[in-house]
Amino acid sequence: MFGNWLKTSILMAAIVALFMMIGGMIGGRGGMMLALLLGGGMNLFSYWFSDKMVLRMYNAQEVDETSSPYLYRNVRDLARRAGLPMPRVYIIHEDQPNAFATGRNPEHAAVAATTGILQMLSERELRGVMAHELAHVKHRDILTSTISATMAGAISALANFAVFFGGRDEDGRPANPLASIAVAILAPLAASLIQMAISRAREFEADRGGAEISNDPGALADALQKIDYYARGIVMPSAEAHPETGQMMIMNPLSGEGLAGLFSTHPPTEERIARLRAMRV
Repeated sequence: MFGNWLKTSILMAAIVALFMMIGGMIGGRGGMMLALLLGGGMNLFSYWFSDKMVLRMYNAQEVDETSSPYLYRNVRDLARRAGLPMPRVYIIHEDQPNAFATGRNPEHAAVAATTGILQMLSERELRGVMAHELAHVKHRDILTSTISATMAGAISALANFAVFFGGRDEDGRPANPLASIAVAILAPLAASLIQMAISRAREFEADRGGAEISNDPGALADALQKIDYYARGIVMPSAEAHPETGQMMIMNPLSGEGLAGLFSTHPPTEERIARLRAMRV
């Protein structure tokens, strides 16, 4: 638990540092201090409200045992096995098979699955996926992903502001426009690198934890293999509109390839599957 809080603290500090850097580009020292206050405020806001924001981005609809008994009962059973409070359960009306967890702690957690994953996976495979998401909840690392998703988007917006409205140096003179453009490119890239650094290890741990919760590592391995195969050919518009949230999903939902793969927040699917196949629970 301490390790997860340490990662969250490092993430917050890095995000605030990026805000300060961009703020300095826009308004010198005064802009840097204003950005520090803004970054700190947004971190607090993210802590309390980022889960609601992410669920709204995906137009997720909350369900219960009456409206979605199949999904709800499986999550309830797995949460009981994991020793967790029952999370809120959501469905996202997207064809791409995917799922994620969000919320600041186990008492305020939510899990979401797309209609595509509900239609594509067997019940055994679906249990493997939802156990993976509940492992994120149990490890208390979903706060990290929700904060990084919210703040990465904010950094991009602030960097674009620096380009379109220019900036000032410490003496109040107009900043070099080339420097502003460089910040607009490098700041979002730095935010992505922060996400990547903590996300890959987190996914491996959630795979392991999910296999232990479901007591069936092969179920998650089979699900990942199927999701990876089908998700490549199905675009997820809500994820494309909010790419900073892609690292929250069990599988990268974005259609971009090439250089984007160098900065993937998800480990190679083949390696994840191999580790699960080698597990004994």
